[in-house]
Amino acid sequence: MKSEHEKETMQRNQKLSESENRIKQKEQSLNQKNEQMQKQVTENEAIKENLARQIELVNIKRSELEKHQEEHIRRLEKVAGLTAEEARNQLVESLKEEARTQALSHIQEIIEDAKSKANKEAKKIIIQSIQRTAAEQTIENAITVFNLESDEIKGQIIGREGRNIRAIEAATGVDLIVDDTPEAIVLSSFDPLRREIARLSLQRLVQDGRIHPARIEEVVEKTKRQLEEQVMEIGERTVIELGIHGLHKELVRMVGKMRFRSSYGQNLLMHSKETANLCAVMAAELGLNPKLAKRAGLLHDIGKVPDEESELSHALLGAKLAEKYGEHPAIVNAIGAHHDEMEMSYVISPSFRHATPSQAPVPAPAARSCRATSSVSKTSRTWRWHTTALRKPTPSRRAVSCA
Repeated sequence: MKSEHEKETMQRNQKLSESENRIKQKEQSLNQKNEQMQKQVTENEAIKENLARQIELVNIKRSELEKHQEEHIRRLEKVAGLTAEEARNQLVESLKEEARTQALSHIQEIIEDAKSKANKEAKKIIIQSIQRTAAEQTIENAITVFNLESDEIKGQIIGREGRNIRAIEAATGVDLIVDDTPEAIVLSSFDPLRREIARLSLQRLVQDGRIHPARIEEVVEKTKRQLEEQVMEIGERTVIELGIHGLHKELVRMVGKMRFRSSYGQNLLMHSKETANLCAVMAAELGLNPKLAKRAGLLHDIGKVPDEESELSHALLGAKLAEKYGEHPAIVNAIGAHHDEMEMSYVISPSFRHATPSQAPVPAPAARSCRATSSVSKTSRTWRWHTTALRKPTPSRRAVSCA
């Protein structure tokens, strides 16, 4: 029992001894850490004091620098005779002026370059447009030759004492030139529509054989009605061919009348179709509305085929007619401005103005031909008819002047 008790006591003492050793080790470790912390705090305090001294030194240096800078500025102002604000303003103005000069120079260079490129591009577009829309040109004359089967029919057309020919001229507004030309009568008028009415009327009268004033008036009126239907059909066919929709019937009729009108040697309808296609191509190249441009191109010369005479130029009259029949304001402006008689208010008008092919005065050969025709009309226009008993010339009759 005693030995066991001693053994237990030794074990307990040993455990206590080990615990004490661990506690001492922990105390030593804590003491070391505490010393390190104290040392770190001391170092931090030293660093803090050092930083405070450096900050104070920097502030002092800054104050001195500001004083030196102010003194330097005062000396510069004294030497220059200007305050800092005035010098700054002068510098800014100088820089502004220099920048403005350079900008103007660059702008001018850009404008010149843009003009050069624009001219080249415009020429390219016009050439391409003309190549893509090449059209035939139909030359209309001031006369129409009506062929006869024999010269005996001339007497029937002239009638007793010239009453039949006077009736034809009064009904159609066309001069009939009956001369020594075999088997032919010349119809003279600057209105192709009237010449066509006279030609068709004569054709029907000759075929029918009944030629007298009452019959002449009846046939001419019937021919006018039929030709009016033909004019409408030509106009409708033209707008369908060009893909133009919603055109007023009166404008369609005027388009058809262009078929019987010439301008500077070119058939007006052909000219208007060519212009319409040119305008559409150019508008597409320029990013504009090609349908609107084509419509304006077709209608640009409707002022040349009015139902009634007007003191207005054909461009202004055409604009008035287009506005009357409900066309788009851009089309009205393009028509009125295509000869610079109206201010261009829409972007399509300048491009349309350049797309409209220019028309030159009548060439000298044509003018000479016209004068020759007039001379022949005045000097050799006689009525001659043949019977077995009589060949009787009648006095010269007036002819429409080419002037």
